[in-house]
Amino acid sequence: MIKLILKILITVAILFVIARNIDLATVLGVVRNMQPEYLLLALVMQLLSAALASYRWYLIMRRLKFGLGPVFYLKSYLKGSFFNQALPGGIGGDAYRVLECSKLGNGKKAAFYGVLLDRLLGLIGLLLLNLLANIANPDLLPAAIFHILNTIALGGIAAVVVFAMLGKINRFAEYKFTRHLHEISADMRRVYHDPKAIGLHSVISVLIHFVSMLAVYFIGSGVGLNYDLLTYLVLVPPVMLLTIAPISLAGWGVREGGMIGLFLLVGADKTLVLSMSVLYGLVLLAASIPGLYLFLMSRQKSETK
Repeated sequence: MIKLILKILITVAILFVIARNIDLATVLGVVRNMQPEYLLLALVMQLLSAALASYRWYLIMRRLKFGLGPVFYLKSYLKGSFFNQALPGGIGGDAYRVLECSKLGNGKKAAFYGVLLDRLLGLIGLLLLNLLANIANPDLLPAAIFHILNTIALGGIAAVVVFAMLGKINRFAEYKFTRHLHEISADMRRVYHDPKAIGLHSVISVLIHFVSMLAVYFIGSGVGLNYDLLTYLVLVPPVMLLTIAPISLAGWGVREGGMIGLFLLVGADKTLVLSMSVLYGLVLLAASIPGLYLFLMSRQKSETK
């Protein structure tokens, strides 16, 4: 409960500061005039991103000897997305996925490791996409920010590679504090056992975030932020990275502040940027509705047994 209250306070505080510096009436006008086809395209892209992410998760769990096919993982992923977006502060989407997978017979710990690996690879995909975009457009941002973003991306990728090597050091398995790290690392090397598996998962991970960035791009184009796609690929991933930190409700406030801060560096109108960010947040909520339906259906089935 304390964590939830803190998240609410942080979210409200950030949004309050933003509201004091932007004409909200203008923002509402931009939102009302948004052409629905742009929102529909964004929603389709966000759902496609979720479907791709669920397939990557399926590949991971299959390698870890979990049963059932892609449909189970798609449904579970969508239900988890609902918990993340619509019910922040309660049971998290990742926790829900762990609980569902633990019922397949491999236990909660093995399920947790699988979900954690899925999260780690998702992070790598986001960092890699941003790194490639920065390299392709090195003059978009100030040099200091350009180097900071690239350092974060390279450092994150290197950290995961080093972590994967821990599973080879058997001594880590001897101590309680490092045993879990050793086990997760061993599972990671089991999943990414050859270059083909590494390449496939990396491509899927980058594609997941690229499709999600397309959703933001369509919304941005709809509100009048007429920048090319490469600009969005440079500016949006760092914001998504910020929203991973569980300090606000489903990323609200943090996302809006990050979007405004980075897009101002390229001369964007902060009113249009806020409008885009709010609409993207609403698209995320809309994309979580199938998860709500699937969750209610699963509850109904369990109650009738």
